[in-house]
Amino acid sequence: MGEFKHYSVMLNETIEGLKVREGGIYVDGTLGGAGHASVVCRLLNNTGHFIGIDQDADAIKAASERLGNFKNVTVVRDNYENMVNVVKAQGYEKVSGILLDLGVSSYQLDTVERGFSYHNNAPLDMRMDDRSEKTAKDIVNNYSEAELFRIIKDYGEDQFAKNIAKHIVAARQKKELETTFELVDCIKAAIPAKIRMATGHPAKKTFQAIRIELNRELEVLKNSIDGMIDLLEPGGRLCIITFHSLEDRIVKSAFKTNENPCTCPPGFPVCVCGKVSKGRVITNKPILPSEEELEENSRSKSAKLRIFEKA
Repeated sequence: MGEFKHYSVMLNETIEGLKVREGGIYVDGTLGGAGHASVVCRLLNNTGHFIGIDQDADAIKAASERLGNFKNVTVVRDNYENMVNVVKAQGYEKVSGILLDLGVSSYQLDTVERGFSYHNNAPLDMRMDDRSEKTAKDIVNNYSEAELFRIIKDYGEDQFAKNIAKHIVAARQKKELETTFELVDCIKAAIPAKIRMATGHPAKKTFQAIRIELNRELEVLKNSIDGMIDLLEPGGRLCIITFHSLEDRIVKSAFKTNENPCTCPPGFPVCVCGKVSKGRVITNKPILPSEEELEENSRSKSAKLRIFEKA
C-alpha cells in the first residue's frame, strides 16, 4: 500500500466550525488519512474521546498509524450511516461534534487498481468498501439502458446521458466491459467531438454517477443527517464538506428542515404541528476554500462547508 494521501480540505475552517472543546467527544464519519482528525485529537485532553469511522480498509490502516500516539482514540471500519450504533457501542448517548468530508481521497483516485480514475486503465471497480461484492463492472454490464440513463442524468447531470447509456449497451452486446478505458471509449463515442474539445474530460460525469450509485453515496447522506443531529449534545456542531451540487442540496435542505421543521400552512397564527426546531444553521451561505488553498490543491475547487449547531 502506498501512502494514503488526502488533502484536508478547509482544515482551519472546519476545526473552527467544530468549536472543539478539550473534554468533548468528537466523531469523524469519513476518517480517510486522518488529516482533520489529527488536529481534533491534538486539541483534546485526557477526558476527551475521538471516534473515527471509515469503510475503506486502506484509510483505516493509515489513520490508525497516524493517530497511534493519541490517547482515547477509537477507529472503526464501518459506513457512517451506522454512526449512532458505533457511538453507542463506545458507551455514549451524545457527542460534542461530528465531521464529514465527502470527497474521494487522493489515494483512492491515484491508486490505479481501485478503478476510480478515468485517466488510468484499470478494472471497473470503484468500491469504497472492498467487502462489497458489487462493483462498477456490474453496474455497467447489468443495468438496463433506462437505469444507466437515470443514474448518468441524475447523479452525473450529463446532458448526453441518453446517448452514453445507449453506447454502453451497444458496446457490451459485443463484449463485456471490463476496464475503465473501455468505458471511457464508449463515453467518448457518445459525445460530439466539438463538445469533447471544449469541456473537461468527457468521462468525468459518468464516472461520478457510477461511483455514487455503487457506493449509495447520496442515499447514505440523506438518511444519516437527522440521526447525526439527534446525536449531538446541546451546542454540539455538525460540519459537512460536500463536493458537488447534489450533495450540497441534500445538506442544505436537511439543515433547513432541522432548523425550521414546522409544517403548518403559512397563514396559521400559531404552530399546531408540534414540530420543534433542533437547532440553527450557522452557515446561511456555505464556506468556500480560500484562494491560497485553491492554489495548493485544485481538487478543493468545488468544496463547500456547511455547519449546523444543536439547540
